[in-house]
Amino acid sequence: MRVALVTGAARGIGAATVARLAEDGWAVLALDACAGPEASPYALPTRADLDAVVAPWPEAEACVADVRDRAALAAAVARVLERWGRLDAVVAAAAVVAGGRALWETPDEELDLLWDVDARGVWLTAAVSVPAMLAGPDPSGCRFVAVASAAGTHGLFRMAGYNAVKHAVVGLVKGLAADLVGTGVTAVAVSPGSTRTPMLEQTAALYDTDVVALADHQLLRRPLEPEELAATIAFCCSPAGAVLHGGVVHADGGFPG
Repeated sequence: MRVALVTGAARGIGAATVARLAEDGWAVLALDACAGPEASPYALPTRADLDAVVAPWPEAEACVADVRDRAALAAAVARVLERWGRLDAVVAAAAVVAGGRALWETPDEELDLLWDVDARGVWLTAAVSVPAMLAGPDPSGCRFVAVASAAGTHGLFRMAGYNAVKHAVVGLVKGLAADLVGTGVTAVAVSPGSTRTPMLEQTAALYDTDVVALADHQLLRRPLEPEELAATIAFCCSPAGAVLHGGVVHADGGFPG
């Protein structure tokens, strides 16, 4: 049985990825901060949401931890090894979105939050999980997958901070891939376009529009579904996903149209 750790697992792309991997026979530790409805800058999932994600799958387990906390992430990796004895794939999907103002009007606190969760969180996830994969029984089958964004390639209006941190995720993956040369472990970034998630709803609110209108610029002319992204991520986690090492998978429905 192959084993994965998925962050940002309580909803959206992370939750869909947990379900897809579990359907494919993986064991999964589903990790989320579960910050709840009082979180800033918008309501985030609860422990109940995370529990609902893992409930259908006997080989899935919930773990409440913040990707900004290295010790908590290390404990999560230790739990994976304790229960299943190996770690074959890590999907770093935890992120928040913020914006709606020009760069020079954006408060420092907003950039700090985006950096700490969306970029540093991926860094810390890799820092604690990659050594476990390298030390495992099959490094050549191990995969690190970071969920970036179309914002990691394009510039989005009044989203300079989010653009910056998602570009950082892409750069982090490319640097990690270079560090992994010769080990068998691979790293790849997946950059979604507008995907029907609570994060996209929050983005639409920043632009005073709706999800369908926000996705209309994509060549598919519709929002992507979390399950579509999960299928892409599942391929990246597979042995066949080795060919994507060091790359960026633009799973964006044709961005921009």
